[in-house]
Amino acid sequence: MESHAGSALQKHVLLWFIIVAQCSPALGCGAHYEYVIEEFCLTKFRLDMQELDQSQWCSWEDTVKFYEALTNCTHLLAMNMSCYWPNQMVDAFFIQVHRHYFHDCSVSGRRLRDPPNRILGPFIVVPILVTFLMTALVVWRSKRSEGIV
Repeated sequence: MESHAGSALQKHVLLWFIIVAQCSPALGCGAHYEYVIEEFCLTKFRLDMQELDQSQWCSWEDTVKFYEALTNCTHLLAMNMSCYWPNQMVDAFFIQVHRHYFHDCSVSGRRLRDPPNRILGPFIVVPILVTFLMTALVVWRSKRSEGIV
């Protein structure tokens, strides 16, 4: 009976070691991986973004090559360090990058601009004119009280 319990215990311990060995890369690589992606990937990304004027940071056409290089860098370092990618550390890293560089950008990735004056003008002028005309009509009708029944 004891050999059966001992055998079952050995199987559980072996299964536990297999699970831990397979899942430990999925948990991330810890502070060392975080340091490496900040030193190598983020430093290069910062230099690349400094080449652009800050008004171009929201232009996807201008930043896509730098962003792609940053993504590939974090992926390659994770693979070389036998880390699972993406992981929570990479997610937090990219959230910080977005908060710093892309916090004012629209969801579509295009810079928000006012429409040209030929389009914007009528949307401003027409309501103002309608307001003046309606006010004038009310004043005019209130002075002509003899025709109202």
